[in-house]
Amino acid sequence: MPTSVEALKTLKLSSADSVEGCLDCLLKALAHNNVETSEKIREMGVLAMMPALLSAQNSCTPKVANIIAEVAKNEFMRSPCVEAGLIPPLVQLLNSNDQEILLQTGRALGNICYDSHEGRSAVDAAGGAQIVAEHIKSLAESTDPATGKLLTVFCGMLMNYSNDNDSLQAQLIIMGVIPTLVRLLGVHSQNTALTEMCLIAFGNLAELESSKEQFASTNIAEELVRLFRKQVEHEKKEMIFEVLAPLAENDVIKLQLVDAGLVECLLEVVAQTVDSDRDEDVAQLKTASDLMVLLLLGDESMQKLFEGGKGSVFQRVLSWVPSNNHQLQLAGALAIANFARNDGNCIHMVDTGIVQKLLELLDRHVEEGNVTVQHAALSALRNLAIPGQSQSLAGCTINIFKYFFEKLRADAAEQLGTNAKLVERLVEWCEAKDHAGVMGESNRLLSALIRHSKSKDVVQTVIQGGGVKHLVTMATSEHMIMQNEALVALGLIAALNLDCTEKDFVAANLVQVLHKLLKDEHSAPEIKYNSMILICSIMGSEPLHKEVQSLAFIDVVSSLRSHENKTVAHQASLTEQRLTAQS
Repeated sequence: MPTSVEALKTLKLSSADSVEGCLDCLLKALAHNNVETSEKIREMGVLAMMPALLSAQNSCTPKVANIIAEVAKNEFMRSPCVEAGLIPPLVQLLNSNDQEILLQTGRALGNICYDSHEGRSAVDAAGGAQIVAEHIKSLAESTDPATGKLLTVFCGMLMNYSNDNDSLQAQLIIMGVIPTLVRLLGVHSQNTALTEMCLIAFGNLAELESSKEQFASTNIAEELVRLFRKQVEHEKKEMIFEVLAPLAENDVIKLQLVDAGLVECLLEVVAQTVDSDRDEDVAQLKTASDLMVLLLLGDESMQKLFEGGKGSVFQRVLSWVPSNNHQLQLAGALAIANFARNDGNCIHMVDTGIVQKLLELLDRHVEEGNVTVQHAALSALRNLAIPGQSQSLAGCTINIFKYFFEKLRADAAEQLGTNAKLVERLVEWCEAKDHAGVMGESNRLLSALIRHSKSKDVVQTVIQGGGVKHLVTMATSEHMIMQNEALVALGLIAALNLDCTEKDFVAANLVQVLHKLLKDEHSAPEIKYNSMILICSIMGSEPLHKEVQSLAFIDVVSSLRSHENKTVAHQASLTEQRLTAQS
């Protein structure tokens, strides 16, 4: 048996009759040491000879294509293959009817394209992808084992051709490969290699928005769910999950997946993995629960799973909130937030006591400090509180607000306080005279959002939402705590954005309210103190300054210099100086 070097020399010098023996020797050498043999093939210029050997009429062609496929496994050989002009004759061979030629040609082109810009560009220019796509379509229904192998190679070739390249993936979508690949999944479900290749291709193509419409026109949902049910290995389930996640971002496909029974599969995964601490089970639990939440982002799919609050899926998700698993707590809270996008759902959930469960969840995480779960629970509570004024939601609102006053932190206050829809609803509730409890707590939450966030953006949202007048009214409350909360919030508004709120202060008669609070002998020391702080804050406004002067504030403030509370007395001296300096 000649060595690979001898075979290469013979190949360069020999006639057609002795070529086949040399090719056999090279294939054995490649099987023994691919890298070393490939380097010798490159060094001795053998690649340049191969285009002449790539002919459908040449009996050696399958072996030549096989050699190219083997050497192209090496990254350093792909560009030389392109430079040697191998792509055009290889693409021409795709028109052959010989299965072995097609198989080895598909392997060669696929390997040359792998992670190679030059390889892909050359195949694109020669029109190779279109021919391969047509082959797959014409062979899709054949269940012959040899055809299955060829289909696997062709799918792999298209995958290598388009991987991480949006324009080439878009080209395949235009060619219509998606319906063909979905059909393959149905016909060849027993062919593991082909099935996996289809899944990888789906994972690549599904990332493109332009693919969603084509996927939605197929039975991809049924095929994926059917395939998922058959899997027992973690890796295989993960492959399917990687396809499901991008597809489930489309609302039409969301509904198709729900109809196909994906949710039941996901719930089964949760049940199987929830008590396990194995890394792969923890990962699968997260993927399954995240996917469940994603399905609920679609209005139709969400309502289908809610089933008027009686659906088994909805009930299972509710049970996640009080569980001891942080991932399930997070998914449960996010799921409730999604269910709560519908006003009717909100009313039903409030009536079934979900608010208390969410508040208890927040309590647990105030101690444990899981910020992600806290934010999810806050989002759910926010959505539950936003629907219009109704008797059944009044109690819910009060409970939520009371919790906020006790636990609210700066980041949550800013998240809620910059939500224009929520602030708008709070302002409406500030006028809900038929529900005194809701009205009072709404005013307090408006104040709390400003006090806890100390954020200019929150102040701006409250000003734009028409909340300032309610805070001024709150300062006249018969309850000292509410008065003080209002004054502190108004002080922050004046300090952070006096220019924008000047007209609102004038319209709400803020100066007259402050004058009355200071004159009132029964006003608590902190009320007098914060009223004077607020007076100093509004002196930068010309119209408010004029009102302060017209009401002879100096007389009232001067009398407070002898107040028994030293803090009040000291602030009175400072305020008097400010008023005197600007009179």
